[in-house]
Amino acid sequence: MFNKILIANRGEIAVRVIRACRDLGIQCVAVYSEADAESLHVRMADESVCVGPQQAASSYLNIPNIIAAAEITGADAIHPGYGFLAENPKFAEICGDCNIKFIGPSPQTIDTAGNKSRARQIVASRGIPIIEGSKLPITDSGTARDLAAKIGYPILLKAVSGGGGKGMRVVQKVEDLDGYLSAARMEAKAAFGDDAVYLEKYIEGPRHIEVQILADSEGNVIHLGERECSVQRRHQKLVEESPSVAVTAQIRKMIGNFACRISKEVEYVNAGTIEFLMDSSGRFYFIEMNTRLQVEHPVTELVTGIDIVKEQIRIAFGHKLELTPKDLKPIGHAIEFRINAEDPDNDFAPTPGLITSIRFPMGPWVRVDSHIEPGSMVQPFYDSMIAKLIVWGRTRPEAIARARRALDDFEVTGIKTTVDFHKRILQEPAFLAGDYDIRLVSRMLN
Repeated sequence: MFNKILIANRGEIAVRVIRACRDLGIQCVAVYSEADAESLHVRMADESVCVGPQQAASSYLNIPNIIAAAEITGADAIHPGYGFLAENPKFAEICGDCNIKFIGPSPQTIDTAGNKSRARQIVASRGIPIIEGSKLPITDSGTARDLAAKIGYPILLKAVSGGGGKGMRVVQKVEDLDGYLSAARMEAKAAFGDDAVYLEKYIEGPRHIEVQILADSEGNVIHLGERECSVQRRHQKLVEESPSVAVTAQIRKMIGNFACRISKEVEYVNAGTIEFLMDSSGRFYFIEMNTRLQVEHPVTELVTGIDIVKEQIRIAFGHKLELTPKDLKPIGHAIEFRINAEDPDNDFAPTPGLITSIRFPMGPWVRVDSHIEPGSMVQPFYDSMIAKLIVWGRTRPEAIARARRALDDFEVTGIKTTVDFHKRILQEPAFLAGDYDIRLVSRMLN
C-alpha cells in the first residue's frame, strides 16, 4: 500500500481523505494556502506544506507548488478530492511524469470522459440517449446563436471541465446569450482553469439522477446504485438522497447497466459518477461523467456500507475490486444536507466570518463531515460549504424524521448558514411525497 498520500485540497474533503488514510495506516500530507494555515486538515495531517497565498489560483490550483510539496515530503500518491485540480488531465499527467500516483483515472480518461463535450459524443455513438446539443465546445457567440436557434430556447450553457454548477447558465432568449456565454466562460476559467463551454437543450423540470461506479485496472466495473440530486438552487445541489423514490427496479437496472457500459467504453479506473436527467415521462438522458469523488458520496456509503474513499486508494494502488454485484445489497435510505455559509434571507449571499460556537448533531445513524470548529474562520476565497449532514433510516420516512431531529440539534453561531432552510425543505409536501424535480427550491423561493 502507499506509504504517504498528499491531499491536494482543503476543507471537509481533505479531512475525509485523511480519515480514510488513517484507517489504512497511510501517512498524510496536507497542503494549505496562507488563509488556511490554522485549518483542521492541516493539524490532522502528519505533515503540511504551504503552497501559496489565499487566492486558489496561486495555491490550490498551483500545480508546480503542489508537485513540489509532494516531492519534498516524499509522498508517493496524491488524492485530489473534488473541485480544484480533481478533473485536470494535465495535473494527472504531471503526477505520472513525476512518479507520483494520481488517485483517480488516467489523464487520457479524464481528457475524454471528464470533458463533457467528448463524453457526449462517445455516449451518443453507443446508442445511449443524450440531450440535443453541441458536439464541440462553443468558441464564439455566433456559433452559439446559430445552434441555439436550431434546437430552440431555453438552452443550457455548461462548462466542459469540472462541475458543481460552476460555469453553468440557463438562457431563455437570444438577447441574453452573449452575456451569459461570457459569464459562464469566466466562471469556468476561475473555477477549473478552463473556459471551454458547450450548449445543450434545457429540459424543463427533470429529475437529476446519478449512478456511483467503481472500476479497477483489470476491467471490473460495478455500480453502487443511484442518488437523487434534484434539490438544487442555481444548479448547485443542496440535498441528495439514496435511493431515489422515482427509480424503479427496472430503471435502476437499466441506468446501472448504462453507467457500467460507459465506464468500460472509456477504460475508466477508480471511483466515478455517471449523471442522467429523467423527464416527467420517465425517459433518461445521459448528461455527463464526473471523473472524481462526488460531494454526495456519503449517502451511497451509508446505504451500501462501502467506504468509497478507501476503495479509491486501493484501486489506485492496483488492488482488484473484491466487490461483485452479488455483494451489493443496499439497505435503508440516506439523505445528505449541504450546510453552507450563506444567508437564505439575502439571496443566499455568502457569509464569511468567525464561527464563535458550533454544536454538531449526534446520535444513532447521524454523520457530519466537516472541517469547522469553534474559532474557525470561514474564508471568502473558497466554496461556501462548511459541513455535510448525512442521516440514515430503515425507510425514507424514518430518515426524514431523523434529519429533522439532527437539523434541530445543529447549531452554528457567528455566521448565518443554510440549516434553517433545510428545515423548510423538510416541510415541503412535494419533498415529503418524493414528487419533486429540480424546480423545487425555485418554487419555494417564489
